[in-house]
Amino acid sequence: MSVFKPMEWAFGHLSVDMGIDLGTANTLVCARGRGIILNEPSVVAVKKGTNEVLLDGMAVGNTAKAMLGKTPGSIEAVRPLRHGVIADFDVTEKMLRYFITKVHEGRHWVKPQVVIAVPVGITAVERRAVIHSAERAGARRVYLIDEPMAAGIGCDMPVTEARGSLIVDIGGGTTEIAVLSLAGAVVSTSLRVAGDEMDEAIGNHLRRQHNLLIGEQTAERIKLTIGSAWQMEQELSMEVKGRDSIQGLPRRTTVTSIEIRECLTHPVRLICEAIRGILEEAPPEISADLVDTGITLVGGGALLYGITNSISDHLGVPVRVAEDPLTAVARGTGIFLDKLDVFSRVLSTEEDM
Repeated sequence: MSVFKPMEWAFGHLSVDMGIDLGTANTLVCARGRGIILNEPSVVAVKKGTNEVLLDGMAVGNTAKAMLGKTPGSIEAVRPLRHGVIADFDVTEKMLRYFITKVHEGRHWVKPQVVIAVPVGITAVERRAVIHSAERAGARRVYLIDEPMAAGIGCDMPVTEARGSLIVDIGGGTTEIAVLSLAGAVVSTSLRVAGDEMDEAIGNHLRRQHNLLIGEQTAERIKLTIGSAWQMEQELSMEVKGRDSIQGLPRRTTVTSIEIRECLTHPVRLICEAIRGILEEAPPEISADLVDTGITLVGGGALLYGITNSISDHLGVPVRVAEDPLTAVARGTGIFLDKLDVFSRVLSTEEDM
């Protein structure tokens, strides 16, 4: 016989429950019944040598990213997640507190339930660290869901049916690859090659070929503006500014989409080979499904020009980019929130570890 719990009822009706796509590059928050209401960089500005967040704890997200590479000696702009996992627990907790408080609109007397999407490759220790960080940041109860499953739900793929679906989430720190069926991952992997490695490859190319040193934001801007994984109909060029690696003086140069595509060849090939490995592991019946359904791309990397052509050419499998690929994971966490009574049995909580 069930017992009525008035406090639980009050929490459920007064709190703003939320799903969080806690990404290496960006954090998106989806509130129950309201959709995605926050999308900011996963960056925090702190006083150097400490974990004290500037501006009374408000130097997070867009405010902090504007400081990347431009801070004085006493300030440090930190990305507390690397390759999809927590690299700095204290700063991650403060970042989560900022996002949860911002979405919860100052309702300190109630705490929300939170669903957090995490990479498939993280360990049980890392999963507990995410849960504890969210609890200390103000969450009442925390559920974890693997990013590919959240993305599949967000893309309205038939992940609960006895039919194989292959999802590839090319994020900032990791590329998550999984074959989904019957609300679970049949085979999956987490590859630590994604947007950050593409940016690093561009920075290394500029240093080697043009003797020009550039920052993370400039490398990302080059990737977004003229980056590609396949030959363009009309090749592009772009003026880039930085510091001369020999003379140490400010300088500008021009780079082309052809040379940027060449330096992105290696990370794109690694992603293709990881997908090949998953396809080779998939059971034959699942492979038969994938002949028709193909591969669905989500994440920021899915927006790289020609990425579908490159993967399809490597693997001979149809590839498509999901609608609004940047928000697929966050949308999936929102759907889970709406159906927590159904999906909580396939989510992780601390008691499951």
